[in-house]
Amino acid sequence: MQVLQVQLEVGPDPAEVGRARRWARSRLAGSGIGEDEPLAETLVLLISELVTNAVVHTGCPAVLRMLFGGGGVRVEVADASDRPPRPRHAEGEDTNGRGLELVDGLADRWGWQREGAGKSIWCEVDRAPAVEAVAPASPGRVWC
Repeated sequence: MQVLQVQLEVGPDPAEVGRARRWARSRLAGSGIGEDEPLAETLVLLISELVTNAVVHTGCPAVLRMLFGGGGVRVEVADASDRPPRPRHAEGEDTNGRGLELVDGLADRWGWQREGAGKSIWCEVDRAPAVEAVAPASPGRVWC
């Protein structure tokens, strides 16, 4: 199985999240995943959440990696902080605290691992097999 990996270095600035989203969209399009596909929208949202967590909660630069192959896409965000991710639960109108809940709900799998002196948080989204459209059977006319 052939796997294509692309990566982007992200600075410790919340403005970098928008740059990471734009970069991801262009790489997804280059891999044959159209920007209007639900898969692309899901991946961009996941990338936005993971990069935001890295730059906001660690204050460290990060590396965003996307790996294409095996019927899906793996997203990894590595940073220099050794603190493990900590899911939080937002209440009511809170504007923060939903990131890892979104990742858990949207990704097929996710987790984290130590990487060097820091960590890497990853998620995987499977590419659904194409479903052929089947025309509905038209009611037949009955002639008497």
